[in-house]
Amino acid sequence: MIRYVERQALSLAILCSAVLALNTVSRANAENLARGRVTVLDGIPYYVGDIPVSQLLHVPPSTLDSTDLSNVDILPMTVVSSNSSELTGRELNATIAEYSMRDDVFSSAFLNTIYLTNTKYKSATIDLQSAFPELRRNGNSVLMVSPEYNASEKVQPVIQMHLSLELPIGPYFLSTKTGQIFKAHRLYEDTQLAFLEPSISDETGGYCSLPGQSVAVPSRLYYTVTPEKPLAGLRLGVKDIFHIKGLRTSGGNRAYYSLYGPRNATGTAVQRLIDKGAVLVGKMGTVQFANGDRPTADWVDFHCPFNPRGDGYQDPSGSSTGPGAGMGAYDWLDIAIGSDTGGSMRGPAGAQGLFGNRPSTGAVELDNVIPLCSGLDTAGVFARSAHTWARVAHAWYQDFDGGYHSYPKKLLYQSSSFTTEAINNTDASAVIEEFVLMLETFLGTQRTHVDVNAAWNSSRPSHVPNITLQDMLHYTYGTLISVYQWLHLGVPFFRDYAAKHDGRTPYINPNSLLRWEIGREAQQEGWNKAWQNKTIFQHWWNGNASFGAHNNETCSEGIYIYPNSVGSVSYRDEYFGTPSAPFWGMSDSNIAVFAGVPDLVVPIGEVPHNSTKSGKTEYLPVTMSLVAARGCDLMLANMIREMEDQHILKLVAVGPMLYP
Repeated sequence: MIRYVERQALSLAILCSAVLALNTVSRANAENLARGRVTVLDGIPYYVGDIPVSQLLHVPPSTLDSTDLSNVDILPMTVVSSNSSELTGRELNATIAEYSMRDDVFSSAFLNTIYLTNTKYKSATIDLQSAFPELRRNGNSVLMVSPEYNASEKVQPVIQMHLSLELPIGPYFLSTKTGQIFKAHRLYEDTQLAFLEPSISDETGGYCSLPGQSVAVPSRLYYTVTPEKPLAGLRLGVKDIFHIKGLRTSGGNRAYYSLYGPRNATGTAVQRLIDKGAVLVGKMGTVQFANGDRPTADWVDFHCPFNPRGDGYQDPSGSSTGPGAGMGAYDWLDIAIGSDTGGSMRGPAGAQGLFGNRPSTGAVELDNVIPLCSGLDTAGVFARSAHTWARVAHAWYQDFDGGYHSYPKKLLYQSSSFTTEAINNTDASAVIEEFVLMLETFLGTQRTHVDVNAAWNSSRPSHVPNITLQDMLHYTYGTLISVYQWLHLGVPFFRDYAAKHDGRTPYINPNSLLRWEIGREAQQEGWNKAWQNKTIFQHWWNGNASFGAHNNETCSEGIYIYPNSVGSVSYRDEYFGTPSAPFWGMSDSNIAVFAGVPDLVVPIGEVPHNSTKSGKTEYLPVTMSLVAARGCDLMLANMIREMEDQHILKLVAVGPMLYP
């Protein structure tokens, strides 16, 4: 008999005593809080919502009270489907084993009550001799069947039932009092503080907030991949700058969260993934308003999520910090999306050792998103495997040609004079060299060392003054983001907050505030000049035969590669001085920003270091960036998928090591 504990009418808010700072904010939108209860089956907590997905019709009196669990009003239940004319014990066992293998929500506890359906035959039977001993062995007390089966009471009660709505296979909860059926959600603790607001579907196109540090995930068995829904069942976390219907947006700022109510619409970027079958499970942490913050010094309004790699106290990078940390930590989370304006996807991808990208600018619409700088903002996805990443990219970036399966023969490797980060780690150098050799073999070519600065000096446009790339672009990125966000977010935010709070100003984290002050000083004139310089570089890079040129057969004439992360130690408890200004300068990571081209980070290995926190040898990720011509995102997706098939790239694990 299953162990079953019902905590009657216990809300999730009461259960989770350790709540995030976000949940201390007064919620005027109490109606958008999910109401339900928590049930524990065999030591595993489950959330039982208050939104029924179906109901038993015409329930005979005392039907469900025939079990020895009649003193409770919620029973665990499983919908089982057969495509055989006669259900046998062997088929039943195989089905249960399949459910257990595919799903982390389903367990034997849900076999207490079974609802049996048939997908093929309109008149089906049950092999009583072989099936019923197996039902009893698996703890079944109530067997209900759909109208396709003939009811029988020869061996044990078999009750024919109708549902108001047909249900997918999988675990559910059944109310013995009303006959209503609810989805089963397993609760996972957010140990890395990666989530700001867990949520569940309201089953009408919106979402309800689940306060606390537990994330509720629905059964994977509910979802079936189809051509229309290629992402069916993939659990999705979303950086909390994307507006989602029914939920508030914080942008990493408590004042912003409390000022604006639940959103009335979900932005295109998120909605497209949901329409393709992805299952949203919550909003995830972000550096305030997608800027750059350091964990100890600048994360004031909310605590910085924890990077699970190595000793667990490395900087998780940002600004898509929560999605990166969560993907590195939780095997129950399949994908997470964030934004990249100047490196906000690629930084966490490197720090956590994930597949993560900045796509070609404009790859997906960014309506209903807190902006950093329109024209530079992009939306990317984290995954732990090339196949999963490519699957999402193909479904998400719909306007690009995904038919490229021949790959560039030019492999361009940056010279040391232009690298983002010096490689002072011999172990990392060896990992990188091994990867580049395998990439050469895969592409059937050899690397060509290039010097971007020298190429600029020899081929800059004739109308551009005699100025180095570094000098022309030094203030470009910082000016663009500071001015744009101040004018398009800061000004209306300050105005709206003052109107509601008697002229007061909202609290802003130190780095964001400094950047807005820079933006206030530079204003539109400074932005216009910076955009002009950015555009000069974009035309030069994309028109250069050595760098951003297109190819009819391979999409991109070449692939430009550079190290993204090299196993460098960066502890999250380091203290710094004054707030840091936005990035000034030009580096490899800015190429994609200014040229509007895709930059895809791939994990290639890990290297040891002696941790001063754990006192042990720990391992940190080494990653590489692959840059292609504009619009060649899906060519890169196809390429890394084949590289994973050939074991050049490998699936990464969750936890301290990529490859334990």
